[in-house]
Amino acid sequence: MPNLITRTCLTALCGTAVCALAFGAADPASARGISLIRDAETEHIIHQIAAPLFSAAGLDARAVQVHIVNDRALNAFVAGGQKIFINTGLLLMVEDINEIAGVIAHETGHISGGHLARTHDAIRNASATSILAMALGAAAVLGGQGQAGSAIIAGGQQVAERSFLSYSRSQESSADQAAIKILAAVGQSAQGLYTFLDRIGDQEALAKSRQDPYVRSHPPTRDRLRFLKDQITRSPTPPRAPDPASARMLRRMQAKIHGFLGSPQKSLRRYPESDQSIPARYARAAAYHRLGLLEKALAEADGLIAQNPNDPFFNELKGQILFESGKVREAVAPYQAAVNLLPEAPLLRIGLAQAQIEANEASLLPPAIKHLEEATRRDGQASLAWRQLAIAHGRNGDIGLSSLASAEYNLLIGRPRDAMRFAVKAEQLLPKGTPAHLRSQDLKDAANTAAKRRK
Repeated sequence: MPNLITRTCLTALCGTAVCALAFGAADPASARGISLIRDAETEHIIHQIAAPLFSAAGLDARAVQVHIVNDRALNAFVAGGQKIFINTGLLLMVEDINEIAGVIAHETGHISGGHLARTHDAIRNASATSILAMALGAAAVLGGQGQAGSAIIAGGQQVAERSFLSYSRSQESSADQAAIKILAAVGQSAQGLYTFLDRIGDQEALAKSRQDPYVRSHPPTRDRLRFLKDQITRSPTPPRAPDPASARMLRRMQAKIHGFLGSPQKSLRRYPESDQSIPARYARAAAYHRLGLLEKALAEADGLIAQNPNDPFFNELKGQILFESGKVREAVAPYQAAVNLLPEAPLLRIGLAQAQIEANEASLLPPAIKHLEEATRRDGQASLAWRQLAIAHGRNGDIGLSSLASAEYNLLIGRPRDAMRFAVKAEQLLPKGTPAHLRSQDLKDAANTAAKRRK
């Protein structure tokens, strides 16, 4: 999978020339092959799990951001106020959806408990990629690689590693207690969190450098297990097995991660053609696509759509395969089908709009702009949407709005000077007093503040 912001289906967020850090440091995440990923289906699944938990904790579910980190290490953490980071390694390791719910409930407990309230404002307002870079530095320090960790953190305004990953025993206990209450409020027990911690408990006997980040950054697991076991026994909410639909959803997500992010050859061995289940066909479609076997990839995608034509993500999959194989115009129809089935998903709209723009047909520019405007309204942090919106407005001859979208894009990816330049241009070109003109002035101020912070 290309490490560029060019696709929406399990697309890496950090690119070589696209995702510079807000604080100007080199991108250690990309250097280590670690990045944030955006995927409509994975985010949809995580949102279904997390939104009720956020609401039960008294948080605005729309304000809490959950980011998926492309890293096989087992980890999850909170940083920058209301940002939760979950590694793909954790998503692949769990055996049922309740474990993910338990981890998210625990991390939500850190947020609702205000455990990161004293984090520096610059970090609270930082982009997710900047926070990830500094968190990687923190993990290096906690793992005994102090010099390397300090170099990574250097661009982060002197924020200590414990601001990201290292919690006190009292904070962990408080987060566990909050998780129990949050889970009970949505009709679940803490069994999922217990199962997760029990599985990783044996790592505490390993040297720090060999432990997963979650173990390095959290207090002893056995003490927490005893507490959780006692609370589960006392709880009026009995443990429950995941329902079949949730189990299928988890297996699909895991197969998709294997297919798009793992070795294609390993994925094909893990999911042989004799296995005609939906997860297996999903993984093979991704693996064949990455190997350049277009006919086989499309055959698997078409087979999935035939089994469930109303699944938006199967249609998105076909659109991605066609788009990335150079069949741009053919990709429009399946992407459109995906959007029709799930119009509230901004990443699906971005995928459709990108295909419409790249088709290079004037009639497709207006609908592409509408899709991108709706996508940015729903997810203003989607940098690819702003980039594509700048292209679409430019091709449509509206340089003022193109400059405004470019300013949004550059500010998001940590280029405040470029953001300032485009914001000034937009301010000069846009009609005075309009919402777009006022937004250009806001972007000028934001870019100026970000530029000063980097000095």
